[in-house]
Amino acid sequence: MSSALNDVSSCAYCTGESSSEAKTEANSNDITEHSHDDKPRPYVCTVCEKRFIRKQFLKEHRERHTGGKLYSCTQCEKRFITQPSLRLHMNVHTSKYKCSECGKCFQHNKALTQHSQIHSGEKPFECSDCSKRFTTAGHLVRHSRIHSGEKPYNCHVCHKAFSHSGHLHRHMRVHTGDKPYKCHVCDKAFSQHGHIHRHMRVHTGDKPYKCSLCNKSFSESSTLHEHILRIHSNRRPHQCPYCGMVFKTNIDLKRHVRIHTGAKPYSCRHCSDRFTWHHQLKYIC
Repeated sequence: MSSALNDVSSCAYCTGESSSEAKTEANSNDITEHSHDDKPRPYVCTVCEKRFIRKQFLKEHRERHTGGKLYSCTQCEKRFITQPSLRLHMNVHTSKYKCSECGKCFQHNKALTQHSQIHSGEKPFECSDCSKRFTTAGHLVRHSRIHSGEKPYNCHVCHKAFSHSGHLHRHMRVHTGDKPYKCHVCDKAFSQHGHIHRHMRVHTGDKPYKCSLCNKSFSESSTLHEHILRIHSNRRPHQCPYCGMVFKTNIDLKRHVRIHTGAKPYSCRHCSDRFTWHHQLKYIC
């Protein structure tokens, strides 16, 4: 990887990691270190060791580690650490930077320009390891971590490491309990966009995953996979460590193991009774 690419890798704007849902909190005073300028950066984050020009930028950056978000969008309920971040986000709702090809809206012109390369097919950035090409330097930097194994983003709570900031940002919700995605039908809240997307199928009845062997449809890919194992396959790859019995799915194995362990995961909300099986809770209590 060239030195120019190494310079790019620590900059949120250059890597593209300040765009999309998990990265909208960058602003014109970008609070992520730019290693390719010579400005003095006396303020150091004790969590990830990034350096900043001003104390305020460090303060805003530390909010990312704690998951704190102070400013809410009135249009979609997303929340942001700083007002400039919120103002950038509002450009999405006002359609200030809108793609003429597909209608997708962006926070700033640079993001729109990068997006336009998807339609033009231009991919000027090539991986030196596998020759795969990318539309932005940021995509190339993130891809390069597949080869290097680099995981520069660390959770300061449990020290789990991630290959890019978006994964760390979503992971932090495990510790903060933040659930920014709310179902407009039943008000149930979720920590990740993908979770609410799957949940909505409960209300719409959508079953996009179809079995190629019997045409039965399912709302989730994991349910389809389990169906194929249960109905259409004779494989039994899951073995009980206590008695050696084998099962088609891991769920079947977990249920069986309760016979050996005596586990009773189902508790009655009206009394103190606990049960091994869900149907016992349903019909007995």
